[in-house]
This record gives sequence, C-alpha cells and structure tokens, in this order.
Amino acid sequence: MRALKDEPIRILQLSRAKFIVQSLSKMAAPLRFDGKVVLVTGAGNGLGKQYALDFAERGASVIVNDLGGNFKGEGSGTRAADVVVNEIKAKGGKAVANYNSVEEGEKLVQTALENFGRIDIVVNNAGILRDRSFARISDTDWDLIQKVHLRGAFQVSRAAWPYMKKQNYGRIINVTSAAGIYGNFGQANYSAAKLGVLGLSNTLAIEGKKNNIKCNTIAPIAGSRMTETVMPPDMVAALKPEFVSPLVLYLSHEDSEESGSLFEVGAGWIGKLRWERTKGVVCRSKNSSMTPEAVRDNWDAITDFTDSTYPSSSQESSAIMMDVLRNVEQSPAKPSSRSASSSSGPDVEAAKAYNPKPIKFTYSARDVMLYALGVGSSTRAPDYLKFLYEGSEDFGVLPSFAVIPAQMGMENVITSGIPGMSINPAKILHGEQYVELYKPMPTSGTLTSKVSIADILDKGSGAVILINIDTFDEKKEKVCFNQFNIFAVGYGKFGGSRNSEAAKAPGKMPSRKPDSFLVEKTSVDQAALYRLCGDRNPLHIDPSFAAMGGFNKPILHGLCSFGHATRHVLKQYGNNDVTKVKAIKVRFAKPVLPGQTIHTDMWKEGNRVMFQCKVAESGDVCLSGGYVDFHAAPAASASTAAPQSSALKCDLIFEELGRRAKDDPAIAKKINSVFQFNITQGGKTAAVWTTDMKTPGGAIYKGDPKQGKADCTLTISDDNFGDMVTGKLNGQQAFMKGLLKVQGNLMLAQKLGELFQAKSSL
Repeated sequence: MRALKDEPIRILQLSRAKFIVQSLSKMAAPLRFDGKVVLVTGAGNGLGKQYALDFAERGASVIVNDLGGNFKGEGSGTRAADVVVNEIKAKGGKAVANYNSVEEGEKLVQTALENFGRIDIVVNNAGILRDRSFARISDTDWDLIQKVHLRGAFQVSRAAWPYMKKQNYGRIINVTSAAGIYGNFGQANYSAAKLGVLGLSNTLAIEGKKNNIKCNTIAPIAGSRMTETVMPPDMVAALKPEFVSPLVLYLSHEDSEESGSLFEVGAGWIGKLRWERTKGVVCRSKNSSMTPEAVRDNWDAITDFTDSTYPSSSQESSAIMMDVLRNVEQSPAKPSSRSASSSSGPDVEAAKAYNPKPIKFTYSARDVMLYALGVGSSTRAPDYLKFLYEGSEDFGVLPSFAVIPAQMGMENVITSGIPGMSINPAKILHGEQYVELYKPMPTSGTLTSKVSIADILDKGSGAVILINIDTFDEKKEKVCFNQFNIFAVGYGKFGGSRNSEAAKAPGKMPSRKPDSFLVEKTSVDQAALYRLCGDRNPLHIDPSFAAMGGFNKPILHGLCSFGHATRHVLKQYGNNDVTKVKAIKVRFAKPVLPGQTIHTDMWKEGNRVMFQCKVAESGDVCLSGGYVDFHAAPAASASTAAPQSSALKCDLIFEELGRRAKDDPAIAKKINSVFQFNITQGGKTAAVWTTDMKTPGGAIYKGDPKQGKADCTLTISDDNFGDMVTGKLNGQQAFMKGLLKVQGNLMLAQKLGELFQAKSSL
C-alpha cells in the first residue's frame, strides 16, 4: 500500500501531467475563428485577398472590402471583391462584399453589422502608391496617399471601436511598410503615411488595453500590385502572400496577448522590431548654457550604442529627461552671483524674490453655483437655495471657493517655472492647502491675485514649494489668502531647510472619539462636474491618462474632496453661515474615486473644528490634519450623526457600530457570528452591510460577507432599521409584522442586542 505521506506528491505529479497535456493540446489545436467577424480592406487582390481567404477557411465570417481601382487609386468597380467572395462561398465559407472607400469607414463596419451582427477583427490593408521623387510630388500625390493609408485606417478603426469596446473584445491589424520605418527614395508621401499608421497603432494598443482590444502593426514583404513597382519580378514571384498571412491570423486570434508591437514579415520569416536608444550625454552643466561646440565635442558618446536602452513607452522615453534635470540641478554649480547658501539645488533666494504679474479672475453667480454643485451641493438639502439659487435672499459662496481664483496663479508658477528651479509638471503633487478669508467671497466680480514664493523646503525625496497667493477685490481690499503646499518629486537633497515658519501647519487630531461625523456619497460624475470649475487635468476624466498615472480609473480632484469637507463642517457647526468661517487647512493623503463615499469625522476645539476624511468603502484616509477656524466658537453639533439627505441612515449607524466594536473587542467574542443586513429603500435593495463578529476584534463593512455565507441574514427598510436601532421600533414586533425578514439561524438574531445596546447616541 502506498504510504499516505506520498499521496500529495502523486497528486502534484498528476496535476503537472494534466497541465502539460492541456498545454500540448492547446498548442496542437488549429487556430479557429468560428463566430468571429473579420473586415479586411483592400481584399480584392494580393495580401488582402489572402487574408480574407485564410480567415474564411478557418471559420470566420468575412467582409471583403475593395474599391476596385488600380494601384494608383484610379477607377472603381465591383469585380475584385466579388471574385474573392465567390471563391470563399464556393469553399463553403461566409463572406459579403463591400465596395466603399476606406474613407467611409462607417459604411464598411455597417456592412458587417447588417450581415453578421458584430465586428471582431479589422485588418487595415488597403493601400495605393503614387511614387515621385520629393521635388516632383504634387499636392494630389501627397493628399491621396494620406487619405487612403492613414485616414482610411483611422476611419475604419474608429467606426469599429465602440462595438469592440462594448463586447470587450477586438483585434486590429494595421499595415506599415519598410519605407515607413526606414524611408525609401521616391516614396516620401507613402513613407510619411506608413509611419503615421504605426503611431496610430501604438496609441490604439494603449487605449484599448482595458477593453481587451489588441492592436499590432506589420510591415509585410510580399509580391503584390504595389510591390511590383519597387521589386524585381523574380523576387515578387518568390515572396508569396501565403508567407505573410499566418502572422496576421495569429495576431488576430483570441489566444494572442500581443499588442502594441511591430513585425517585419516575408518569405516565411518573422522578426519583431523595437526602438533602441544610446545612453546619451548631458551637454550642459548647472548655471552654464548649452552650446553647439558642446554637442560637437560629445558627438562620439551621443552616437555610441554601447550600453543602449530600449524604451517601449512615452513614459520610459520621458523618464530620462527627468533624470537629466535632477542630475543637472544636483551637480556642482559653476560660480555665480546667487545668494543661496547651497551650491546645488534650487536657488531659494531667487525664488523668494520672484514677483510675477498679478492674475485677474472674473466670475459670475453661475460660476459660484457650478462650484457648489461640483463639491456636492444638492437640491436634496433643506437649505439648498443658499448656494444654488442666485435669487435667494441669503445667496452666498462656499468658503472653499476661494481656491478657484488662486489656482490659476499657482498653475502659472508651475508651468512657467520658478527662477532658480526647473520644474517638470509631471513630478508635481498637491500636498496641502490653506485658505484664510478676510471677508465672505463676493458672488460675482473681478479678483486680482498676487503670487509669491514663501519658501522651498528640502524633504529628501523631494522639495516642498510654498506658494502664497493674496487675492483682492475691485476695491483693492484683501478678500482671501491661499497657501499651496506643492511637493516636487525628486527635487530634494539639495541641502536646504526641512521646515519653515512660513508654512501653515496641519492640525493634530484629538485622541478621543469624534464629536460628530457626516457621511456623503459622491456622484459618479463628480470629477466631470468639478473640472468645469477650471481644473481641466485629464487625469480626472480620461481613463487613459489615469492609467498612465497608475490609477484604474479617473480620480476625484483633491480640492473637490476639500470642498466636500468644508461643506460638512460648515453645515455641522456653522449652520451654513459663510460669514463665520475664518480659515481652512487640509493635507491631501489619498485619492477618492467618483462614486465613493466621503466620511468626515469632526472634533470641536474652541474656535477650531478639527476634521479628517476617509473613504467609507476602503477605510483609507483621504484628507488628514484638517481644520476650520471660526471667528467665534461654534455651537455644539445638534447630532453626533446628522445625516446628509443623500446618505442612508444605515450607513451612519454601521459606521458608529464599527467604531464601537473596535473600541470594545469583547463584543465580537460574545456575538461570534456573521450577520448580513439587506437594507431596502422604496422596495429595492439600497445597501448590503456585513457584521463579521467571528473575525478577531470584529469587522463591519459594506458589502457581502468576504468569507463564506452569513449565519443569519436580515432584510429591513432603511427607515425601520433606524427606528429599530434607536428603540422606536421593537425588533420582535417588526418581525411579527413582516417589517423584518430573517433567514438562517433565527436565534442568533438575539445576540445583536450586544451590538445595538445604547451605550452612545446613534
């Protein structure tokens, strides 16, 4: 009998064997395209015809597109496409013809949709030639080549793109040429268009990644009507299209994960191309100009491919520039008249002396109301007219609006540059924000902001730039003051001071429980709305830009979260009276995604209300060290859990229950069960909460149980749940009346009394 201890080894061996068999079977299986719909442009002859025939032979439904003209783009006809379609059908395949120009991309894709109901694969193969030496190229020669090759690929791909995104699948093969990659005499127009196709492909690969749309480029070498003009007849005969088509089919198959790549292919040979860059040389030093002589003297090193690199993205390409700027800034400087004590890094004294031209900002009541909506104001609030209706008697401006006229000044400093410091905007992070109001913000008018650099601090991993902005009204009276705390990544270690008296320090949160809190769910369109207030950074709207920044989706503006927090404190302690607010301070910790919930904890400390915000769904702190200073001590909060009208009561209750369970771990031990609460509103499920008391210390979170099933599931409306927890509704009576439904172990529900007992106000 086999020893028991050997059994895991035998199972592992069997698993490995099964994996190997499955892998070999997959490799041995033919690549099929059953159920897939393929559009091949220029499919009446040569390579395009071969692609269409091969796709159809392997089960694909094919749209055979061909305008029917000659290789110069002259004439039209139906015969070329019809011949290929008839050949496919004769072999039992599925195909339809399309005779439109590739400039009419939508018509080509519509043919696929009308006949086969979908579009999966696009091969942009159509092309013509108008060879002329550069001096003899006419406008027509140039324009026609661009229209067919580059614009045609764009039009067809764009028409197919939304359908590929919707089905979360697509394959695009674009065709370039050796002439586009390397250049070729007499083909300047063709070379330019073909290299443009490569750039288009690379970007489509990036933008299509999240929707499983793969895009690759091939540079085929094959005998065709077009290559007959540049190749000897015997070579044209030897370079058959059959030796190119297999690569196109493989890259188009669902098993292929390749995307954003460039291949040369011909005569049965396939090679992948990439960019290579020399190590390069910096031809300047700090405080010295760059000269042609310096370029000449370093030319051998500039062109030396020893220790070369292979950048594969624009981020990798630009990264070296950031290193160059940092190395130059940190390199020993040549003697100068600057007064900075450090011999490297930013010229702090020159920056402090910087006096840029004042910035004017004109706005109206419309901008004020748009900002209020951008930071979460809603007509659901009882007193919404105050911030959303210019006809209201007490129409006012949210205090956090003060950042809007000042932001333009900050951005100008970053983009225009600070004397003594070269800044890359891509390396900039907004660290902290301070606002001080000298009077309520006007509901309209023209404001003038004066910008100055208060200090530049050395934080090691980067530099902190303190940008002060004083804003004045039309009477030249000071309205507000802003301090932007900007962190420049990679600009530290220059020997400067770490701290400054000019910096407005964040607050320190009290160790006691919050005196009050508010919970508010942001809109999925919150960032799209807030950006209309002036911050048009595509990071907050364009998924592709967000991906480059390392985010799965666009994030909410930090100053939008800042506005939400200001509203929460103003509502809770200021009765929405904007005249009471003196100053606001916050530190930006982590981003918020549109649609997530902002939970603001607040502590009253004399004239100051400390606050901290976190993302309710993750528990991550997004705003820290925050405070709002009032001109006089605010009244105590009317409720420790005053809900926003947009929030469910259960959200507030479970937040408090979670805090209570964390403070008293013994509760979890007593209950030792997992409960799921299905909270309804208007007869539909509005939220699901889990109280997992089997986890050490207890865990209360929004969503289904993370491990296994709940021991007991309770379904109740949001209003009845609030009444039951606060004692207005008896749990047993609610169950008997059908207001509370219980599934699972009914007896466990009695244990919830340990959690719901009124030790503090809910």
